[in-house]
Amino acid sequence: MAERTVADLVVDRLRAWRVPRAFGYPGEAIAPVIAALDRSGGDPAFIPARHEETASFMATGHAKFTGGIGVCLATQGPSAVQLLNGLYDAKLDSKPVVAIVGEDVSGPLGGAHEEIGLSRLFGDVCNQFVRYARSPGQVPTLLDQAFRTAAATRSPVCVVLPRQVLDSAVPDLQPHAAGVFTATPGEPLARVLPHEVDLAAAAQLLGSGQRTAILVGQGGRGAEDEIIALADRLGAGVATSLLGKPVLDERLPYHAGVLGEVGTPAAAELMGGCDALLLIGTNDPWTDYFPMPGQVRTVQIDIDGRRIGTRYPVDVPLVGDAAETVRALLDRVPDRPNPQWRATVENSVDRWRREATERAAAPAEPVNPQLVLQELSARLPRTGAVAVDVGSVIYWYARHLELPPGVNAQLCGTLGSMGCALPYAVAAKLAAPDQPVVALMGDGAMQLNGLAELITVSHHWSGWPDPRLVVLVLNNRDHSGMGGGRQPVSDPARRRPDVPYAGWARLLGLHGVRVDRPELVGAAWDEALAADRPCVLEAVVDAAVPLSPPEPAFADLRDLFADGDAARRVREQSDRRLTLAAEEIA
Repeated sequence: MAERTVADLVVDRLRAWRVPRAFGYPGEAIAPVIAALDRSGGDPAFIPARHEETASFMATGHAKFTGGIGVCLATQGPSAVQLLNGLYDAKLDSKPVVAIVGEDVSGPLGGAHEEIGLSRLFGDVCNQFVRYARSPGQVPTLLDQAFRTAAATRSPVCVVLPRQVLDSAVPDLQPHAAGVFTATPGEPLARVLPHEVDLAAAAQLLGSGQRTAILVGQGGRGAEDEIIALADRLGAGVATSLLGKPVLDERLPYHAGVLGEVGTPAAAELMGGCDALLLIGTNDPWTDYFPMPGQVRTVQIDIDGRRIGTRYPVDVPLVGDAAETVRALLDRVPDRPNPQWRATVENSVDRWRREATERAAAPAEPVNPQLVLQELSARLPRTGAVAVDVGSVIYWYARHLELPPGVNAQLCGTLGSMGCALPYAVAAKLAAPDQPVVALMGDGAMQLNGLAELITVSHHWSGWPDPRLVVLVLNNRDHSGMGGGRQPVSDPARRRPDVPYAGWARLLGLHGVRVDRPELVGAAWDEALAADRPCVLEAVVDAAVPLSPPEPAFADLRDLFADGDAARRVREQSDRRLTLAAEEIA
């Protein structure tokens, strides 16, 4: 029997923490761990990506879609550098990821081949926990601490394992004092509830409001029923952050959609007219679209007290779990809905939905990208996942794709890094191979890393009970990266090279559909979603379709304000925006 090594202990700890798979790129310094994973029989599995950056996006995508802890592997030097993008995504969107980095420096530190100061490299992105293992006995304890820290802080962490430590032989039994056997992994996090006095103050504030708005972020997951019940009790309108879009049923008549630059006019109007605001699990950076300071009184719920008040002034902070905190408020808030306010919100929502339909139907050359997302909205499977990339596709996703309840959608919301959607989709599909997955991306993201990661898809799909993984590529050939109303560049040398995306999929043994006529978009989606294998749907769309971000204006609901300082400030702010816009056009 071959002697066990520290690399085998690493795999043991991953298994103890119920890690189903680790994403990475093979390299000399991490080779012992990959070999140990190969010996593990797929528990956990090693998923090789085509690039370290996409491996880190896959690990973050795993954390986002499953709620578990993602794991990525890399070696020192340039391989470690490539992990940073996905790890920053995890940091900024508060997702637990463990990066295990191998180091192979046999001589003195300082100037060795591919040597980089890993502590400094990861010191910011993994600021909660960066540790080196210096002896075999330290490794299990360090890994347990890393996983526990990642879970407790909802952040990425890093453990550096030198090659000579990984190759060290370890006896089958180690004394407890050596640190090999530690506390049972996966201890549950504490239950967090606000103090009674704070709950009472929040209930009094919300109960006294006449025009209440609720803004829901990703932290509202698991509290859907409680949020809807509270909204009905208060007669409130609701909006979501971009990350919070999947939380609530978007068919609700008082759901105003996503707030912010990529969002809807109805959400901006909701913020403009409210006099009480409840923020639930959101750290939305688009504060220009929040109510004017002084216009409203505000309650904020967040599991992390460090985030309360960082985006908007808060009158009553509530540190606690979203579902239990909202449930506690339900027991205290009086049942005083305002029918006039709710009707006003619903009229605003109806007006926006009609406008969205008109926007999607507008002629374009050759296809309106908004139409592509609207046609998907009518066909999106009732289960599964959606992965969204960065670029103009975010605007069309936020406004035109109505997510069915229970469909999980994820994107690189805070970092905003292009090239995340296909790695996310791979992670989502591997986590639930019996569920359909749709990835939404532009041609820029597809050329950045999507073409390569289709190889990963082609390698794994034959083992999936449900083979559907549809990759939408909005091909607008716009090299600016955003499209959105810009006139197409006439010089071919300055335009993004056109690539046969659907044809590339077919070369890999996948399915490919290309559509460049608006009347065929629906049929193209039907074909892609009915394919017996993963499919690339290439839609040739018009880069000149404007993004049309909503004006953070308050004019439509301005008359709901009573005369006073808040109303005056809102009018002045709106008038200033209109004046600046007119000057800019002139």
